Amino acid sequence: MSMLRSTRGLLLLAIILILGAVAATYYRQKAALATQSPQAPKSLPSDTDASAASWEYRKDEASHCVFVVRAKSFRQINNPSLLELVGVEVLICKDEGKLYDQIRSAKATFDQSKGTLYSDGDVDITMGVPADEQPHGRLLQIHSSGVTYETKTGKAFTDRAASFQFQQGDGKSVGATYDPNVREICMKSQVELNWRGHDQKTRPMKLETGELVYKERESLVFLKPWSRLTRETGVLEGGEAVITLKDDAIEMVDARQAHGTDNQPGRKLEYSAGRFLMNMTPAGEVEKITGEPDARLVSVTETARTTISCRRVDMDFETGSGASALKRALTTGDTVLESAPVPRKDVPPVETRIVKSDRLLMTMRSGGKELESVETQTPGRLEFIPNRAGQRHRTLNADRMFVTYGAANIIQAFRATNAATKTDPEPPPPPKPGGKPGPPGDPVLTWSKDLKADFDPKTGQLARMEQWNDFRYQEGERKARAKRAVLDQARNLITLDQAARMWDSSGITSADRILLDQKTGEMNAEGNVASTRMPDRKETSSAMLTNDQPLEAKAARMRTTGRNQEMKIRYEGQAVAWQGANRIWADTIDIDRAAHRLNAQGHVRTRFMEQQKSGGANTGAAKPAAAPAFVVVNAAALVYTEADRLAHYTGGVVLVRTGMNVTGSEVRAFLNEANSDTSLNHAIADGQVKIVRKESGRTLTGTGEHAEYYTADERIFLSGGEPLLVDSLRGATKGRELTYYANNDKLLVNGTAKDLVTTRVLRRR
Repeated sequence: MSMLRSTRGLLLLAIILILGAVAATYYRQKAALATQSPQAPKSLPSDTDASAASWEYRKDEASHCVFVVRAKSFRQINNPSLLELVGVEVLICKDEGKLYDQIRSAKATFDQSKGTLYSDGDVDITMGVPADEQPHGRLLQIHSSGVTYETKTGKAFTDRAASFQFQQGDGKSVGATYDPNVREICMKSQVELNWRGHDQKTRPMKLETGELVYKERESLVFLKPWSRLTRETGVLEGGEAVITLKDDAIEMVDARQAHGTDNQPGRKLEYSAGRFLMNMTPAGEVEKITGEPDARLVSVTETARTTISCRRVDMDFETGSGASALKRALTTGDTVLESAPVPRKDVPPVETRIVKSDRLLMTMRSGGKELESVETQTPGRLEFIPNRAGQRHRTLNADRMFVTYGAANIIQAFRATNAATKTDPEPPPPPKPGGKPGPPGDPVLTWSKDLKADFDPKTGQLARMEQWNDFRYQEGERKARAKRAVLDQARNLITLDQAARMWDSSGITSADRILLDQKTGEMNAEGNVASTRMPDRKETSSAMLTNDQPLEAKAARMRTTGRNQEMKIRYEGQAVAWQGANRIWADTIDIDRAAHRLNAQGHVRTRFMEQQKSGGANTGAAKPAAAPAFVVVNAAALVYTEADRLAHYTGGVVLVRTGMNVTGSEVRAFLNEANSDTSLNHAIADGQVKIVRKESGRTLTGTGEHAEYYTADERIFLSGGEPLLVDSLRGATKGRELTYYANNDKLLVNGTAKDLVTTRVLRRR
């Protein structure tokens, strides 16, 4: 028992010692820990639930992160439940985490209940950052303030001024919104973008609008309600517009109700349309512009103002030099191209030219400032409108037209197919005091399958026009045809070539070539000339110029002056003219229709038919009509006047009538009216006259210086010199005057005492 008591005491002492040791160890360790542990935090403000040195808030989907919000430090505010973040970074994931948009701000407030992050200070947004590699190029960066970010929708927006920077330029606006779900940026107002392109060769473009929406997925930029694009000297303004991007560069601009200007040295350009589509190269150069409807283009240079209006225009531009220049323009639908001269000192203005066609192609010279050519691809109309005295209003319609221009937009050449032209007459001269104005002239009309015109290279005035393949001409009653025709504008001369023919109410002329003076009306025909002139039925007529038959003629050459009944006609070179059986041959034949006068020169020969009527005058017994006979006269020259029906032959004249020949230096033949029994009334011959009459085996030969022959009683009168009548049967008779009546075979001889009559009678054998 005592042992048990002593053992119990030892155990108790051991327990006490162990507890003491443990306590000592505990307090030593507690003291050591107390020296090593941080100081206790200060008490939190009454409106703060918690604070920390770093903070992160994220949202994930099955395969990738949706967004992450990070901050270097935060303070949680309990009423309302807000987090104040410092050193904020927001990452918005795109393309299943391959790209992300980054939002950075020095300080922001996060509303946990609403899920919104708001930064009142500066905010920087970088879009399209690669997740697994270093960023390349300049990404789209947005700088603003007062930005709100919604974690539920991922949208970021601000109503304050914002600036933008991207690889091809920069910009600014007031108010902006970004929606990562549809990847859309909206710049709310006062938008300006400066698009500089990929390199220094690209001409920069400034874009202005009321509101801009950038749809990243579709690579589209929407501008509304108005838009303005400025590129150096060019400005395009309009209503709503859509810009298509490709590889971060502008590919196309679609503008509504647009109008633009481009003012360059030496040229001003204006254009407008209900809608413009502008295609651009990757280098930022304009490649093509399409405008419709109601497209209009106005180009003004130092020499001309050119206006084009149509339903649609397609313009192609030269590229590669950094500056886009108009290369060609194709118009479609009701196209009207008007080129009017710009007034210049001491330079006479050319006509205003208007081209109308449904489809027109315009090509520019290198540099895009001057026209090179204009081509109508559908039937069209060209109109020349005078701008000064001496110019004539002209129109031309054709299936196709081709216009070539020289320097300073001066027209050089023109071609057309299936062409029809109209040239208005010059206005009549002003009347004299108290007089009446002259009658207006007739327009000149032409047609041909092919047409070519050349213009003065300095003035652009029409110099020469050629038409070929079935050429036709009309001026009032005057008409013409030929295989080919040439207009010499300076001389106002039309040349009809190859199978040429011209006609009017007064007659018709055909020849190898016909030249027509449009101003004077003078006509010249050359080569195988044949003409028919209608008679003047108002006047009486003779056998030489009857009024009931046309006058026909042939010659190597022909010339006319005046018109209709005032016309003067000349035939040259083996000329022959005839009416029915009556003919005139000569080297030259001149006919004055107003004076009713005919003049023939050189190897003159005339032939008139003697048409005898049937029936007997005395007995009343019918007898058959005699066969037609002719009066033929050969001479060196002939002058015929209708007033006295006198044909005056000179130069070795020989007159041949049935059974009778008359020769002399000159013969005056007096003709009967056209409906008389005989064409010849009487003839008077002078100068070594010789008359030979043959009938029934008998020959009468009369000579003298003067002779007269009358057909009514077949009377021959000789005088002058030593008149002599030799009868092959009865002998010879000489006297001062001899008169022989062939009808009754009677001879009267007049003599004087000094000039006795001598008669020599032949004896019958």
